[in-house]
Amino acid sequence: MKFTLSWLKDHLETTASVDEIAEALTDLGLEVEGVENPADRLGAFTIGKVLKAEKHPDADKLRVCSVQTDEGTLQIICGAPNAREGITVVVAKPGTYVPGIDTTIQVGKIRGIESHGMMCSEREMEMSDEHDGIIELPSGEVGERFTDWLAANRPAVVDPVIEIAITPNRPDALGVHGIARDLAARGLGTLKPLAEVTVPGSFPSPVSVSIDEDTLDVCPVFYGRYIRGVKNGPSPAWLQTRLKAVGLRPISFLVDVTNFFTFDRNRPLHVFDADKVTGNLRVHRAIGGETLEALDERTYTLEPGMVAISDDAAVESLGGIMGGEPSGVSGETVNVFLEAAYFDTVRTAYTGRALKINSDARYRFERGIDPASVAPGIEAATRMILDIAGGEASDLVIAGAIPDVSRAYRLDTDRVVSLVGMEIPAETQRATLTALGFTLDGDMANVPSWRPDVLGEADLVEEVARVASLTKLQGQPMKRPQAGVPTVILSPMQKREQVARRTTAALGYNECVTYSFVDKLAAELFGDGDDATMLANPISADLSHMRPSLLPGLLRAAARNQARGFGDLALFEVGAAFHGGEPEEQSLQVSGLLVGRTGPKDVHGASRPVDLYDVKADAEAVLAAMGAPARMQVMRGAEGWWHPGRHGKLCLGPKKVMGVFGELHPKVLKALDVKGPAVAFTLYPAEIPLPRRTGASRGAVRLADLQAVERDFAFVVDADVQALDLVNAAAGADKALIEEVRVFDEFIGGSLGEGKKSLAITVRLQPTEATLKEKDIEAVAAKIVEKVSKATGGTLRG
Repeated sequence: MKFTLSWLKDHLETTASVDEIAEALTDLGLEVEGVENPADRLGAFTIGKVLKAEKHPDADKLRVCSVQTDEGTLQIICGAPNAREGITVVVAKPGTYVPGIDTTIQVGKIRGIESHGMMCSEREMEMSDEHDGIIELPSGEVGERFTDWLAANRPAVVDPVIEIAITPNRPDALGVHGIARDLAARGLGTLKPLAEVTVPGSFPSPVSVSIDEDTLDVCPVFYGRYIRGVKNGPSPAWLQTRLKAVGLRPISFLVDVTNFFTFDRNRPLHVFDADKVTGNLRVHRAIGGETLEALDERTYTLEPGMVAISDDAAVESLGGIMGGEPSGVSGETVNVFLEAAYFDTVRTAYTGRALKINSDARYRFERGIDPASVAPGIEAATRMILDIAGGEASDLVIAGAIPDVSRAYRLDTDRVVSLVGMEIPAETQRATLTALGFTLDGDMANVPSWRPDVLGEADLVEEVARVASLTKLQGQPMKRPQAGVPTVILSPMQKREQVARRTTAALGYNECVTYSFVDKLAAELFGDGDDATMLANPISADLSHMRPSLLPGLLRAAARNQARGFGDLALFEVGAAFHGGEPEEQSLQVSGLLVGRTGPKDVHGASRPVDLYDVKADAEAVLAAMGAPARMQVMRGAEGWWHPGRHGKLCLGPKKVMGVFGELHPKVLKALDVKGPAVAFTLYPAEIPLPRRTGASRGAVRLADLQAVERDFAFVVDADVQALDLVNAAAGADKALIEEVRVFDEFIGGSLGEGKKSLAITVRLQPTEATLKEKDIEAVAAKIVEKVSKATGGTLRG
């Protein structure tokens, strides 16, 4: 939307500068996209007077002029035919940029004589195409700025043009009057009321209008007026200047007047050449197949449902979009029929998009025209036509009725202050809405007909806020709901997820974020793939099921990296796995994957293939960080995608599995194109018991001040006895005194015989009450032997 400053001042009494207006418009939500101020490029030009003009000694068409300026008398060479003594001219002194010739004036020699400037024509200053001679001013003082003279004598030449971006919810700002209303509400001036015009008709209109019953919902009202005896021709200079300034080409007065009101009041109009209309006009829905030769010289075929305006012979116009060429006005037009109607926004948009027609009328109607502007618009346009083109107006022809768009919403001034965050007095809020055209009845604000975007109480808050300016909003710290240490924000599971992610990354793993969907093969490999987790509308055939585990995604990522030459990988992911189609049938998992070697090869042989003990250590570290107990059992019997002899379940009992670690089954690696072996772990944060203490404080540190004692034991057990069972049995002999039990030796064969092995353990005893005596140590040793023998069937090795 473009408009000039002088056009704005027709509706707004203001002394604000262009910069102040531009800043206010952007702050009001009408973002200024550009300001074109002709005075900026003409600011360096001044007025001078030619004191003397003599023929150049070496050129018949050149004159050597003595020009009086604010810097004294300058010698300027000029070739204009009207350069002569006594005229007042526009001077460009050395250093001045002349836009019409894209040159900065310098002191130079022309045929051996120096020239200290230039006297300019209108084309050289981009004021017009006139270049037959230099500008001769009828008035002006020497040294006066040329822009000041233009502002006083030819203001249209230096009239700034402002362009703003209009959001779809602000159709009222598609008219200069609406823009002026917003600026007046901000306090940049006083809104000038529109003149109330009523043109009495002097005869009945020979052209009548009707609206089909099935069309009233998309064209509820149509006003028309027959004007006879008009004289069409070029528009007055002021009107042509305004239209040119906003990018419109003046055509003829009868066309230009409709364009003027389109931009001035956001009131599109149309004029028919009444002598080219056959019979009467009818507004109806197209049945499909009708054709219209439009004003853009293209022929359109109408689709069913489009709003057409037809006479008794053919379609003459597309409602709300464009008129037809056969009934368009021309220089010979003497009788016209003026139209002002209201068309539905959605129907107009559908028609315009279907026919690919872009017009100023469509742009406005599909955003929402003020339905109450129909009568004032046709009256004002009629008055302008009669005043400039002459003629005689008929009585108004009215079809349908102006739709009732009245509505009101409650203004809660306290709520406005709470939502906006600024102290805006209640009287200021009410004054703001009143200035924007709202009518207040107690706490109820009646919405003006030109604001189709205001549809609730929240919109009233927005209106108050944007006029008050959110740039004045000052940040305030949020108040704490309670004094002291704030309560915990994250839930225990959220905290565990955060800790797991940080700990695994600290262990050297790279985090992956894979799809929550996998292909059917991968789902079946990890114990799923049935209809419960199958997607009804997958985005790809390879993403047909919800993932039953995080490992398929990590293995696919590993395969892609291996295919590109990256063989040593440490990947992890934290996310949900699914074992059904219901919301509760999912669980949080933490999975890590190691493939390749522990590091690059070196001369010391430190590099080796990763094994299950690497992931066991990592899994235990992550579990510990999430708060798992230090003492866990390692058990067999995990799912089928783990290697049957090289895996372990980290448990607190047979039914309390907190995680699984180990090698992945070779058949799984082969199916997913992963070059193995590969080791991994999967942890279940929800299975970790919650701490008994929920407070933020920690208990006091207890340091032992008594000497610890270590004793070694070697037991002969069956070969299939697990070392962990033996360790747990020994640790349970005296939980208060035994601090640690660890295996330090395993021996198989020799004198032990077939099916036997020797496991040697170290038991660390840490007293807390008194230093251990020999008899105390012997008593604990006896309990250890008894516990181990009972749990494993082992005997103390002699």
